[in-house]
Amino acid sequence: MRKPRDYDAELKALEDKARELKIRKVQQLGELVIATGADTLTADELAGALVALAETKDAGNREAWVKRGAAFFRGKSRRSTPAPDRDNGGVQAQPGGAQPPSSSAREA
Repeated sequence: MRKPRDYDAELKALEDKARELKIRKVQQLGELVIATGADTLTADELAGALVALAETKDAGNREAWVKRGAAFFRGKSRRSTPAPDRDNGGVQAQPGGAQPPSSSAREA
């Protein structure tokens, strides 16, 4: 005769796994914020920039961000290069925070 399954134990194991994945995701996002230097922004600036990015539907801007992000991850010394010498994908940085997502395509 087959041993009955312990559904409660399986459910608890799945919940634990989901909790671990969520914790790892939050930790990795925090590490990404630090690695990009965005930890110097205020929480309001960072949240506003992320909301603007998430709301952007322009495929051209999104593709430019993909290329820039890929270049960032391929870079050997991410934070050791002084900011003026970094390849910023043709986008000029605005002092005091992140750029609106659509401004780079219109101003360039």
